Amino acid sequence: MERFGLSPLIRFTLLSLYVALVLPLPVLAPDSLRPLMVAGLILGLVLVVGLLSEQVETDAAGLRVRYPGWIRWLLRRSWSMEWADIRALVPVGTSQGGTVYYLKAADCRHQLLPQRIERFDLFLKLLSERASISTKGIGRLTPPWTYQVLACLAALMVVGELVCGLAISQGWISLPASYPG
Repeated sequence: MERFGLSPLIRFTLLSLYVALVLPLPVLAPDSLRPLMVAGLILGLVLVVGLLSEQVETDAAGLRVRYPGWIRWLLRRSWSMEWADIRALVPVGTSQGGTVYYLKAADCRHQLLPQRIERFDLFLKLLSERASISTKGIGRLTPPWTYQVLACLAALMVVGELVCGLAISQGWISLPASYPG
């Protein structure tokens, strides 16, 4: 059995973006709401990690897309297809100019082909061999450089927020008197 998770680059980028966007919120919240804000942010982080834990599993019988057991009870979007049931790959253009592919089954079900997984080339090879369909011309949904740029921007945001937090805590800069926090 082969197991494919979300690409580490994509997982890191989305987690760092979440942290960059929510890190300043407890600091900016009024004192009475800070504990609630921190609890909400931790709960949100657990949910984001859960969403980014989706796995594609392949074996001799077919493929399954599902979440790990610790979050599966909440995120119930799982599906499976037997290799023998896969009839075709159906390309669909996206509004951003890319192409996504749907696996078409014998019973006319369509399931989105996972294109953001690690070892994508191996996954396509297994799909082509076991389902007897052509995967030529299929690539990742977005090029890696887009996630690399986004990861760098998120990291710069976090660094900037930490520097601002340090400057405020050391008294190097002060917030306006009308600031509610």
